[in-house]
Order: sequence, then structure tokens, then C-alpha cells
Amino acid sequence: MPHRQKQKSFLIKDLSKVVGHRRRLRDKFLQGGLDGFLDYEIVELLLTLGTPRKDCKQIAKESIKRFKDLRGVLDVSSEELQQIKGIGPMNIFGLKLFHAISERCAKERIPKKTPLTSPKLVADYFRKKLGREKKEHFAILLLDSRNNLIKISDISVGTLNANLVHPREIFNEALRQNAASIILIHNHPSGDPEPSRDDIEVTKRIVEAGKTMGIDVLDHIIITKIKSSSFKEKGLL
Repeated sequence: MPHRQKQKSFLIKDLSKVVGHRRRLRDKFLQGGLDGFLDYEIVELLLTLGTPRKDCKQIAKESIKRFKDLRGVLDVSSEELQQIKGIGPMNIFGLKLFHAISERCAKERIPKKTPLTSPKLVADYFRKKLGREKKEHFAILLLDSRNNLIKISDISVGTLNANLVHPREIFNEALRQNAASIILIHNHPSGDPEPSRDDIEVTKRIVEAGKTMGIDVLDHIIITKIKSSSFKEKGLL
């Protein structure tokens, strides 16, 4: 058999093998969801959405090795993903689509007109949103008189201190939205959810300003990738 013909035959066999493997992964998902899937298999399945004829198994394994787990792969930037050989602008499509859908679904876990009475509910939502951020993000939840969510408002990015977070910014937004009360929230990239001295001082200033405005500060919740702490539960409010 001529060399070119033999080479073509091998390519057809390789493609057939890839297609068969991919079909088995899809059938496995359709029959039982993601139960039983390893992290790299989920990444592989998502990578194939953008490159349906490419074998993505090895680059999926390399992604998990580099970024530790599925969440790590989903959270990194497109630029970081493309540092892995074999990942390009086309096959990151599935990963970014899945990540965007996950974020959208997470937002719906705190729907409007749902009373926010649990620090855990708030922490669980923001852990998905901010838990892996490398900088501190400070936000407020604006609530009506029945503790129903009106709006989530991002206030600042950077280490929380009196210069960065001014009560005027917070309560201007609260007044515009006719909020009866607010919940403060920010993340600690260090992984330690314990309030710092600045956290406590800034919170005191905001609470005092709220009393003047007639707007209650119900809680200040600090989150990390896996932990959270509540000022209210610690008796700091």
C-alpha cells in the first residue's frame, strides 16, 4: 500500500476512534448525568463542543493537572487556558459557555422577593461569584422592609478600608432604591474569613451612618473559597 494511502487509512481509523470515544461520553451523560464522571472527562466533553473532530482527552487531563480541579479550570481566564498546548480560541468555547451558564444559574439562587434571613444562603451565592477572586470585592445587598432582595450593588475592588469604602456611596445607592436595610459582603482572597481591624472599623462607620439614615445594616458577611463568617453571628453588629 502506498505511503500516502496508508497514512490516510491511519487518519480515518484515528478519527473513528475519537468519534466513538466521544459518543460514549455523550451517551454516558445522557443516561446518568454527570454522576460517575471524572473532572477531566467533563472538561473533555466541554472542549469538544468547539472542536468536534479533535481528541481532547490529553489536554483535558493537562488542564486539571494545571488548575487542580474542574472549578479551577472553569474560573481561569481564556489567556491562562490557552497556555496549555492544544487549547485555542475555538475549543475554549464550551468551557466558557458552561461557566457563564453556571454563573447565571447561581444568580437565580437569590431571586427577588425571597426573604434573605440566612447568612449561609448569601455566603453560598457569593462564594461562587467572588470566592476565587484574587482581589477583595465589596458589595451590598439592598433589601425592602420584608428583607426581600431589591438589588445587588458592587461598590469597590481593593483592600477594604475607610478610604476605599465611604458610607455616602453605600447609602446613596440604598436611598435611590428605597431600601429599608442592607447586607454588606466582601471576600478575603487570603482564605481566612476572620474580620480584620479595618473590616470592623469600616463596618462600625457604616452601621452608624445607617442609623442616621434610618437604614439598618443587618449583617456583614466575609467569604473565601470554602469558608465564610457573619458579623451578626459573631456578635459584632
